[in-house]
Amino acid sequence: MADSQESMPIEQATPEELTEIISELEQYRERLVNDTLSMAQRAKVMKAQAMAYLEPNLAQIDAQIQALRDRQAALSSGN
Repeated sequence: MADSQESMPIEQATPEELTEIISELEQYRERLVNDTLSMAQRAKVMKAQAMAYLEPNLAQIDAQIQALRDRQAALSSGN
């Protein structure tokens, strides 16, 4: 069940596809934070400790989102 977006280079994505990918990544990021904090609370782990554990993953997701937004802006400006 591979999605066509997974095998397509970002350079070939349309602005609409980029918008969809950005939205999905933002939802994934939010779900990751919420699920991790929920599990941390049940395991009696401090929120700061859980967030410190998540930070490298969040930074990577944020960088990917920014790269997609940059690409989307380049397409919008006719580049």
